[in-house]
Order: sequence, then structure tokens, then C-alpha cells
Amino acid sequence: MGKRIVFTVTNDLTYDQRMHRICTTLQDAGYQVTLVGFTKKRSVPLVQNKYATVRLNPFFKKGKLFYLEYNFRLLLWLIKHPSDIYGAVDLDTLLPHVLISSWRKKICVHDAHEYFTELPEIAHRPVIKSLWEWMARMLLPKVPYNYTVCTAIAHELQQRYGTTYAVIRNVPEIPPEMPVRDPVSPPVFLYQGALNRGRGIEQMMEAIGHVDASLWLAGEGDLSDELRQKAAAFPWADRIRFLGYIEPRVLPSVTAQAFAGMNLVSNDGKSYYYSLSNKFFDYIRTGIPQITMNYPEYRSLNEQYGVALTINSLEVADIRRAMESLLTNHDLYSQLAQNTVSAFKELNWEVEKMKLLQFYEHVS
Repeated sequence: MGKRIVFTVTNDLTYDQRMHRICTTLQDAGYQVTLVGFTKKRSVPLVQNKYATVRLNPFFKKGKLFYLEYNFRLLLWLIKHPSDIYGAVDLDTLLPHVLISSWRKKICVHDAHEYFTELPEIAHRPVIKSLWEWMARMLLPKVPYNYTVCTAIAHELQQRYGTTYAVIRNVPEIPPEMPVRDPVSPPVFLYQGALNRGRGIEQMMEAIGHVDASLWLAGEGDLSDELRQKAAAFPWADRIRFLGYIEPRVLPSVTAQAFAGMNLVSNDGKSYYYSLSNKFFDYIRTGIPQITMNYPEYRSLNEQYGVALTINSLEVADIRRAMESLLTNHDLYSQLAQNTVSAFKELNWEVEKMKLLQFYEHVS
């Protein structure tokens, strides 16, 4: 029997494509993998996976009391379910892993999906940030094995906490059949991801009214109701479509209908500025150009592969100009689309997962 690995997250497991790839890869490599999350009010039933999944059911679903209760429940669960490797995904599940791994003399791993203490919802709340910073400085030096999603965040975390991070990027798998481009008319600019603040969604909705195209929004989030109300007030409301949550296995066929992807985020804290989202790579896999931010990771990859137009701000005028460029400059659009094909030969999970396997082979 292979070594047991338990990962814990603060989501309901349904749409966490990164953890699905990681858990499946390690299970296929002979490890016994369990992924633990929690049940939300609107959680859908989990599909059968190769690895084990567990949903805890805390009374509190958000806020300070959620984090306190959830970490306590995680601690109890980890006590009852011994493992060989304890994998905490992000800082908000790390404490139980450090305690249990120290007690049992087992291995602890930290997977930093983002620069946690620099998330906008934390960075702009001094008391909350100081608490998370205290926890990071207390816990991270105790964790010998770490990885994150991009070089910039790895460098920042190392500089701040003195810990070394490997980089395992959030790239998609090569599907059994590549999605066939099936663009609809009028052209569609697609945003896929959470409908949260700082993603430029309000600006996209305004910009789309000034070009001959439609906007599709695939996902839900904290702003779902507010954005629907704002969209309904625009004279071009019929060109803004909310698709809701879409299962990961269905999403590529939706992306294939789009003219271009939207990957925008505000410069609202270092976590966003140094981000490298999975949608950047998802658009590449599907073969569509995208509009993204001129931030370090996106700029570096775009200089190497040439798959996107970059913009410097979330000003509506900047977004509109980028949309117009893709719609009217056919040579530019064709070149960007062509470049996605060669880029995906390198930016896929079959290549990236070798880093993951080497990491855990070293850890074991």
C-alpha cells in the first residue's frame, strides 16, 4: 500500500480543478489520497473520483467563526484519521496540520494557492491581517516542504518568511479530445471564474456596450446578485449573459464557443498583482486569445508565448480598446490564436505533473 496523503481546503471540492488534478495524479502514482473540504448551503453532490473525498459540515459557513470551527473540526478529523503526509492547502488550514504532524512525527506540506495574507479581504483589514501574519510567521518556518503556483509568489513568500517554495503551476490537463472551436455570433468575450470584487467584471459589462460583441460570465460569487441587477440596467443588457456554475468537464465546450477570454484582476494587494490564474491556461488550451493584465507573471509568459493582449488598468476605456483591437485586427487575432497551440504543448498538466511527482518523491 502506498503512503497516505491528506489534503484540506476551505471549499466544497466541487470546482477545485487544481486539487482534482493533484489528487488524481498522486493517486495514480500509488499514494492513498484523501481530500477534505466542507459542505456549503448550495453544495451539489460530489462525483466519484479515484481518490477519497470528505466534506465536513460546520455550523458556521463564513467569517471568523467559520475559520475557528472548521479548523477545530479538521483537527478532530485528522486525529481520528492518521496519515503519512499532511498537506495543508493555504494558510487557513495549516494550523491543524502542523499540530498533528508534529505530534505524530509525520511530514507536513504547505500548498500555497495564493499569497494569503495579501488577499484584498485580508490586506485592507489591519487587525485581521495582523492575526494571519502572526500565524504565518509562527507556522511557516515549521513546515519543511512547500510549493505554490508561480515564481513571483514563491519569491515573495521566501523573502517574507524564509521558507523555500517549489513552483507547480495551475495548468490544465490534455483532454482525450481537444475542444473544437465553435465560435458563436456575435463574438463572445468570456469570463470564467468567481463573480467577486476586483475581477473587473463591472468594467467588462460597461465596456461590452461599446463594441459589437457579447459578454458571457461563467461562475457565481459574492457579487452574483449585485452584478445581475447592474447588468439589467444597461441598454445592452441582452448582450450580457450569466451562465452560472459550470462543471469543469463541461466548461471547455463553453470556452470553445467564445471569441476571446477575459482574465482581469485589480492591483489590489500583492496576491492579485502576483497571481497566475488557471483561466489564463484554460483559454490557451481552448485556442482562444485573451485580454489579461500587464502584471509580472502574465507579462513574462506572454513575452514568451504571445497569447494575449495585456492592459495596464481596469479602466473601461482600456478594456474597450483591447476588445476593439481583437475584433478589428484580424492578423493580430489570428497570430495570438495560432500561438496558443504551440504554448499548450508546454503549458499542460502532463508536463507540469512531473514536478509534482518529483516533489512528493523527495518528500517521501
